[in-house]
Amino acid sequence: GHVTGVQTCALPISQPAAPRPVARPSAEGDSRRALTIGAGISVQGTIAAAEKLTIEGTVESTLLQVGDLSISHGGLFKGTVEVEDAEISGMLEGTVTARGGLTVKATGSVVGTARCRRLRVEDGGQISGTIEMITG
Repeated sequence: GHVTGVQTCALPISQPAAPRPVARPSAEGDSRRALTIGAGISVQGTIAAAEKLTIEGTVESTLLQVGDLSISHGGLFKGTVEVEDAEISGMLEGTVTARGGLTVKATGSVVGTARCRRLRVEDGGQISGTIEMITG
C-alpha cells in the first residue's frame, strides 16, 4: 500500500504538549511509572503520578507526591515531599514525610523536618532539624 499526505501524527486536542514520565520496567520486572531527573538538570514545579522518582540533578517543589523517592549522591531536593519510602544519598532541604521508611545513606543529608514511620541513618549520614516519628 501507498500512503500519501503530510500529517505524520494525530493527537487529541486535550493531550498535553509537555513530555510525560515514561513507564520503565523496574528491577522486579514489573512496569512502573518511573522518572529520573538526570545530573545537571534542574526542575521546578509539581511532579505527579510518578511511582518512583530518582533525583540526580536538582528539583524544587512546594509539594511533591510520589511513591518511592531516591536522591542520588550529588542530587538535591528543595521543598516538601510526601512519599511511601525515601532513600537519601544526596541532599534534601525542607520537609520529607515518609509513610514507610526513610533511609539516609552515608553521603546523604536531610536539613529541615523529617517525618517517618521507620528511620535508618548510615554512618556518615546527617540529619539537621526536627525528626517526628509517625506512630499508629
